[in-house]
Amino acid sequence: MNIALIAHDKKKDDLVRFVIAYEAIFAKHTLFGTGTTGLRVMEATGLDVERFQSGPFGGDQEVGALIAKNKMDMVFFFRDPLTAQPHEPDVKALVRLCDVYSVPLATNMGTAEVLIKGLERGDMEWRKIVNESRS
Repeated sequence: MNIALIAHDKKKDDLVRFVIAYEAIFAKHTLFGTGTTGLRVMEATGLDVERFQSGPFGGDQEVGALIAKNKMDMVFFFRDPLTAQPHEPDVKALVRLCDVYSVPLATNMGTAEVLIKGLERGDMEWRKIVNESRS
């Protein structure tokens, strides 16, 4: 599965710790990340992460483009709801695309835990059916 890793500045440490905790699961999938987030995950884990631009410079839109092409299966986007984001319209567009294309999205640690455990159990196999039907 193709998995995007994104985090606002104040949530990057949380996402890195989350990926470290579930590194064995993430290692079985293709990872994508925006700018600094992708770099920090690679440095902390040694996992390969295909990096896009930083979120404010178009990284969120690059992930969104893959979602629209049905080439992204899951998104972990740890958002900071207490800090204004200069690229909020891009963030909203990304969340909207996840809804439009039924791409599982975790915006916080609690939901991320549910998604990663589901991924480990094979609960996301329906994405393969979706991918085949849109190919």
